Amino acid sequence: MTVTIYHNPACGTSRNTLEMIRQSGEEPEVVEYLKAPPSRERLIELIHAMGIRPRDLLREKGTPYAELGLGNQTLSDDALLDAMMAHPILINRPIVVTDKGAALCRPSEKVLPLLANPVATFTKEDGETCRRHPGMIPTLVATAVDDPAGLVGLLSAAGLPTEDVAEPGRVFLRYATEDGEFVGIGGFEPLGAAVLLRSIVVVPEQRGRGVGGAIAADLMQRGRGQGAADAFAFTTGERTFLAALGFRRVERTEAPAAVLATRQAMGLCSASAVLWRKETAR
Repeated sequence: MTVTIYHNPACGTSRNTLEMIRQSGEEPEVVEYLKAPPSRERLIELIHAMGIRPRDLLREKGTPYAELGLGNQTLSDDALLDAMMAHPILINRPIVVTDKGAALCRPSEKVLPLLANPVATFTKEDGETCRRHPGMIPTLVATAVDDPAGLVGLLSAAGLPTEDVAEPGRVFLRYATEDGEFVGIGGFEPLGAAVLLRSIVVVPEQRGRGVGGAIAADLMQRGRGQGAADAFAFTTGERTFLAALGFRRVERTEAPAAVLATRQAMGLCSASAVLWRKETAR
């Protein structure tokens, strides 16, 4: 496996990530990006590979972030890229790229799904011990659903709405492990600055292994790639994986008009359905 880490040796999170990679049996290419900053083109490639926006990669602490007025939400992506090229310290770290994908590894254990044989237990510099989940799912492979009837059947069996699945503006994905084992489905509706997650179903034999959370995280990343700053979801049953991902229960008054105008909000989900919200970049 090829592993590259964009590293700052002065950063504890970056040092922990590097050591976690090495204890997993990989010797990465180490790029000390403050000494050898990536080109603008490479930085854009990394941002796209991670499925984030330039703003998501900005580091505030110990940088000229405030001095440069980078908190101004009207600044364009190009302006933020210009700032990172002029001041590489603004690039958050560590970024890890492997054959499985790319991620900003904060916290450092975010590197584990990117590795072929991730270390089972690791003690960080501050004494915190992190453990690989015993049922940790490898990187999921998503493809467009090519069996509408099968999709409807899975949703119906899970008690989820099916009346609008053929309407435009919905994206449904089939998820499998890298060896082709089907694990579930998920869908989303891009709504500009928001994305509505929906139709997340995990096959029974895969439940309790973090698959639902992995699917939801992938859907959020896709929504973020289309400009969504906030993710929403309606649930009628217990969806603990949403809380584990940092979603919080909110009143419908907190939802933007685009979410309230969806078929789910206007009747497909019951009036008692719980609404969840999370910023996609967190």
